[in-house]
Amino acid sequence: MSAPAESPHPAASARIPPKLGGAAASGAAAPAGPGPAPHQQNGPAQNQMHVPSGYGLHPQNYIAPSGHYPQGPGKMTSLPLDSQCGDYYSGLYIVPTQNVVTPNTANQQPGAQQMYGRGPPAPHIVGSTPGPFQGAASSASHLHTSASQPYSPFVNHYSSPAMYSANSSVASQGFPSTCGHYAMSTVSNAAYPSVSYPSLPAGDPYGQQMFTSQNAPTVRPVRDNSFSGHSTAISHSSPLPPPPSHQYHQQQSLSGCSTLSWSASGLPSTQDNLLRNHSGSLATANSNPTNTVADSLSCPVMQNVQPLKSSPVVSSVLSGASSTRTPPAANRPVEPVASVTQPSELLQQKGVDSSSTTSSASPVPNSYDALEGGSYRDMLSSSASSPAPDPAPEPDPAPASAPTAPQPSKMAKPFGYGYPTLQPGYQNATAPLNSGVPPSSPVYSGFQQYAQYPGMNQLSSSLGGLSLQSSPQPESLRPVNLTQERNILPMTPVWAPVPNLNLDLKKLNCSPDSFRCTLTNIPQTQALLNKAKLPLGLLLHPFRDLTQLPVITSNTIVRCRSCRTYINPFVSFIDQRRWKCNLCYRVNDVPEEFMYNPLTRSYGEPHKRPEVQNSTVEFIASSDYMLRPPQPAVYLFVLDVSHNAVEAGYLTILCQSLLENLDKLPGDSRTRIGFMTFDSTIHFYNLQEGLSQPQMLIVSDIDDVFLPTPDSLLVNLYESKELIKDLLNALPNMFTNTRETHSALGPALQAAFKLMSPTGGRVSVFQTQLPSLGAGLLQSREDPNQRSSTKVVQHLGPATDFYKKLALDCSGQQTAVDLFLLSSQYSDLASLACMSKYSAGCIYYYPSFHYTHNPSQAEKLQKDLKRYLTRKIGFEAVMRIRCTKGLSMHTFHGNFFVRSTDLLSLANINPDAGFAVQLSIEENLTDTSLVCFQTALLYTSSKGERRIRVHTLCLPVVSSLADVYAGVDVQAAICLLANMAVDRSISSSLSDARDALVNAVVDSLSAYGSTVSNLQHSALIAPSSLKLFPLYVLALLKQKAFRTGTSTRLDDRVYAMCQIKCQPLVHLMKMIHPNLYRIDRLTDEGAIHVNDRVVPQPPLQKLSAEKLTREGAFLMDCGSVFYIWIGKSCDNNFIEDVLGYPNFASIPQKMTHLPELDTLSSERARSFITWLRDNRPLSPILHVVKDESPAKTEFFQHLIEDRTEAAFSYYEFLLHIQQQICK
Repeated sequence: MSAPAESPHPAASARIPPKLGGAAASGAAAPAGPGPAPHQQNGPAQNQMHVPSGYGLHPQNYIAPSGHYPQGPGKMTSLPLDSQCGDYYSGLYIVPTQNVVTPNTANQQPGAQQMYGRGPPAPHIVGSTPGPFQGAASSASHLHTSASQPYSPFVNHYSSPAMYSANSSVASQGFPSTCGHYAMSTVSNAAYPSVSYPSLPAGDPYGQQMFTSQNAPTVRPVRDNSFSGHSTAISHSSPLPPPPSHQYHQQQSLSGCSTLSWSASGLPSTQDNLLRNHSGSLATANSNPTNTVADSLSCPVMQNVQPLKSSPVVSSVLSGASSTRTPPAANRPVEPVASVTQPSELLQQKGVDSSSTTSSASPVPNSYDALEGGSYRDMLSSSASSPAPDPAPEPDPAPASAPTAPQPSKMAKPFGYGYPTLQPGYQNATAPLNSGVPPSSPVYSGFQQYAQYPGMNQLSSSLGGLSLQSSPQPESLRPVNLTQERNILPMTPVWAPVPNLNLDLKKLNCSPDSFRCTLTNIPQTQALLNKAKLPLGLLLHPFRDLTQLPVITSNTIVRCRSCRTYINPFVSFIDQRRWKCNLCYRVNDVPEEFMYNPLTRSYGEPHKRPEVQNSTVEFIASSDYMLRPPQPAVYLFVLDVSHNAVEAGYLTILCQSLLENLDKLPGDSRTRIGFMTFDSTIHFYNLQEGLSQPQMLIVSDIDDVFLPTPDSLLVNLYESKELIKDLLNALPNMFTNTRETHSALGPALQAAFKLMSPTGGRVSVFQTQLPSLGAGLLQSREDPNQRSSTKVVQHLGPATDFYKKLALDCSGQQTAVDLFLLSSQYSDLASLACMSKYSAGCIYYYPSFHYTHNPSQAEKLQKDLKRYLTRKIGFEAVMRIRCTKGLSMHTFHGNFFVRSTDLLSLANINPDAGFAVQLSIEENLTDTSLVCFQTALLYTSSKGERRIRVHTLCLPVVSSLADVYAGVDVQAAICLLANMAVDRSISSSLSDARDALVNAVVDSLSAYGSTVSNLQHSALIAPSSLKLFPLYVLALLKQKAFRTGTSTRLDDRVYAMCQIKCQPLVHLMKMIHPNLYRIDRLTDEGAIHVNDRVVPQPPLQKLSAEKLTREGAFLMDCGSVFYIWIGKSCDNNFIEDVLGYPNFASIPQKMTHLPELDTLSSERARSFITWLRDNRPLSPILHVVKDESPAKTEFFQHLIEDRTEAAFSYYEFLLHIQQQICK
């Protein structure tokens, strides 16, 4: 479509090569706005399982249930966990009308829908692989309810395990598509045998209540050199019992914006101040009477939850069914089948099922927080208008006369057996599982082996020596005199400490690469944590690439009905019909279908299911986890084509990379793509199928941006592939003669937002200069004379809120913005970064980029683009982190938007994104021996599947300060402190952040010396677990983000801070403390074998010039850059065999590659460097640095143990710490 001839753009002809047709768009065409999501009917209802008397959720003496619950309203809506456009609200919960709810049959052909039956359930699509896996996931589903109907038998049998997966298509009404016969469907991970079976009854639901009010935050005194952050106090109570027939209003609460700080004296210290940050923080209530308000810090805008306008909402409690395929019946008699009720029938039915409910009569839920179901804290706050619920029923204690259980050794122990099986207040009572029969059911004929599992009286032996005080002192507590033991850096990489659990739980625990805690021994009380002066928090890498991942397609995703925790290896099975949640201690019914193990084809062993054998699993979710049908993968590229951009030459690299990877873009046959370019005007490209060549449309009115042809700017990748290739081949030369120096980035982003709003997706922005026109224009704020300042570093925060507001709008429409900044001059990254930070995007920065003058940067861009364009991606994602009752989260770090108290909205999720969260202890953990954390990531894959990746971490609880110090994960602690220091730098000042980092070391070592260590106070003593803490803090102080006294460009500093906030721990640690290796003496001794190559493993060297010799060659791995330092007297044989030059003098000054030479030394060096480069989110640049060359300055700046003009050496830093402690 072209504009009318009478209003052409003045420069259109100059910008359109003969190959492209184009015209200026002048009409005010109405852009295609996002329409409302189609109404979605949730999956089939689940039946209420009949529970023998005295079992299930209500003991016999419980007065409430008697076969029927009071009638409740019939309209329900679900609680989403994902984010969508529209208002984010949650509603009320309804009480089930009957204890037993069964599917109805009407208007349904047999076999056309999901089938129910008596006897063994049909197979569940469950993918599993032995051993623990890593991954993450989150969300709850909410199924429709149905009135009770006769329960029909179901026919299904099992043959050999086959490969199954959820059907990626969405039924016309949002209903799971199921079939009674054998079928095959696509699966992302076909390595896991899967079978499917239908949803069967589970227990009646419990109500759930979201936050209704916020208490005034408790305030603490501010210490000048401590961290402070935003927090919002949350009131907590006991888990909610079954709700009465009254309606419960839900209301989301916003993250608070009051800055809290820990007191300099007394309990919390500056170290604890690192536990506060501005990004979506929540204050935990604390009884410390010496609290005062600190300075406020801007936090992400929260959208308040709207009350439901049309119908009450029922708090559903179990997850919904997913689309399943049932294998054929074999060798079994055929039984009658009952089809699932049609959605039209569900409109007239009431009640709730064992998973989760959303009435078909309700509009499609527009809040992912509702889909996910919330956490137990969402149900602990009570509304003033809501009646107090009845007490939660507890299982009856076993009678004293119950027969003694057989010895556990005769029976395989269930997973999670070591976890307390009673709630803390009941642990002194006799546990039901110690009896041979259920408490009040003498005629019970179930599987008696569950009575053989260890009870509370066996807990201490099961935990295997949890108390460190009763055993010899562990290595982690060995006192280290830091001023005397100078060479404390180990020669091998530092690994995460292993939690002090028994062997079974260790094997089941989540990989530290995905989920780790700063303390592997959790203090029982906040007072104990305060005394230790250590940060408590989690480091997450939830979507990282995994070689093995159990993918489970299940008709019912089993979750706790109270806190919505996904069943995991650390739950307790009371008997074969009940399991206890390891987070809120709620007793839940085991769904009938969960009794069947599709891998072993055995019945009655739920503890052997893959969900409870792997701490990392991924579920194929049903339509109940969708607010709308999965959208196609949509990619929009917004390109700067001003004079600076054309001069830099990045278009050639970008277009070539796109041409090479066009077919590798994640997606399916629906994948869509579009292109925009901008300088002082905005250029759109019509690539609609049927055109002979691409058509450029120019919009010059940047003050009122519109879309000239909304329907033809985003096109199907495969239908318009030839036009796309023509455009990519033409783009690098289209603007070669431009003299336009202005950049209208803001209006271009506004146009991109309008274009992407209907579907969401990913916007990739390439910018080469400071925006100078239209909305979002910026002025230079950097003073080059202040780059080396040792006092004040200004302008670390944004100059305008335009980019933050735009990012929040994009996040609401499921659009993430990724920024590629290729600039040789100041571009105010502090302001531009907001577009990625709050939309869950990522930032790439290439200072001094030039295609020919800086070839190493050009090569880096090319490699980064290959990874960026082809890596896995998730759309419309949300992430929720749950933790054991008594713990709470109050601050999150990373690129996201905080939608509610513990729900992160992620328009996109990629495998290179890391997150951090700070924790506090709100209630004493004296009644439990283990705590668990679970993160759940709900996302839509590029293939259109809704998936949930779940990680679960289990850690012991300790009561002694020595045990707390013994379990410190020093790398996790330093990464969490780095995140907090970034926030402190922006909210307060860089000097405050530096002081707080130093005080973190002073406080922790001082606390250790005064409470645990018995050695003389004249020495600087640290436990072995903390011996690297001062070294890492010194390295952090010398990092670009925090260093002073060294010339550092403002954009470089801000980018380093952005990297700290969003990088996973494994990559962030290399950025903070690089690894140094000597490579001129590589041997095969201790080498590892990776694929078909041998990778040498040289020992680590400490980062000091004293380790460098002029006769050697050293490799420094800084994460995003490699340096090879060549000594002046290095062996000529190494130089010739590895570098390809005869001697030291012949090595060029700018060498960025190692040649592929047919020598053993070359093969070893290249193999080692390639191994280090693998799986990096950013491709490292290699610099060969000659001794005494000008380029060696940057290399020597990374030798953090040496003194510089403005910073201590490591030994001087230790003396400073010792002096501060002795004050």
